[in-house]
Amino acid sequence: MKRNFNEWLSNFKTSISDYTYYVDFQKIYKNVDKVKVELNILNSLIGSKNIEEEFQNIIIKYPETLECIPLLLAVRSREIFVKDEINEYLFKFDKMVYSIKDYIRFMNESGLFDLLQNHIINNLYDYVLGIEVGLDSNGRKNRGGHLMENLVESYIQKAGYIRDKNYYKELTTDKIKSMFNLDILSHISDSDLNKSIAKKRFDFVVVKDNHYYLFETNFYASNGSKLNETARSYKMLAQELSSLNNVTFIWVTDGVGWNSAKGNLEETFNKLETLYNINDLENGVLEKI
Repeated sequence: MKRNFNEWLSNFKTSISDYTYYVDFQKIYKNVDKVKVELNILNSLIGSKNIEEEFQNIIIKYPETLECIPLLLAVRSREIFVKDEINEYLFKFDKMVYSIKDYIRFMNESGLFDLLQNHIINNLYDYVLGIEVGLDSNGRKNRGGHLMENLVESYIQKAGYIRDKNYYKELTTDKIKSMFNLDILSHISDSDLNKSIAKKRFDFVVVKDNHYYLFETNFYASNGSKLNETARSYKMLAQELSSLNNVTFIWVTDGVGWNSAKGNLEETFNKLETLYNINDLENGVLEKI
């Protein structure tokens, strides 16, 4: 039965975000607990009347507390570059590379002494907890990709496949060749596509009756320039692999972001019978392969 593209597209989801998508609190608690002792030592600077001297004494006695300073500025790195009207500095916080006076100046000029001295915060543990929440929001894009992978994997398992027995996760073309004696690259004549596939991992490889199903998954909640290129490259990949009788390329994608690039997606839809969305998975399409 021939599928209707517009009907298929109308089932695309607005979002697949679960409750843990927005903030990974367990990761945050773990990160903050790593520096809990150092933060409690630096807490003594809150409301200090002689903060420069007390900071110097802490750094001399507890040099490991210096490593917490970048995090107070929402910086993951242990190095911070600063340029003022005269000089350039690359402050390191895993070890002191300038004089203690330079680090005191850094604390003053960055506003950290003012933050601590004037009771704008009550304790550094809670303050860093808030910073970690903010920094963790940058990881939503990666979590979004993992959400789609996890969702597809759940349907692969529902279809009766067992991980590392008859389905495998994140295999490179080299790994596929060594595990199954299947040389995918030798069947891709387009040089640009060959190079791009050589560097990537297939999200899943399902093995059934000596047939190999290569999966790619993604979800696009918003539009972007990458959408058109993704549709074109996957259409080409499916066409290149069609010469292999024991290989099938499966692309599972979804998300209303595709509404801005539905022309290229429709072209791929018409060429690739194994282009599926979440609605297809819900209707048991993987149980039929």
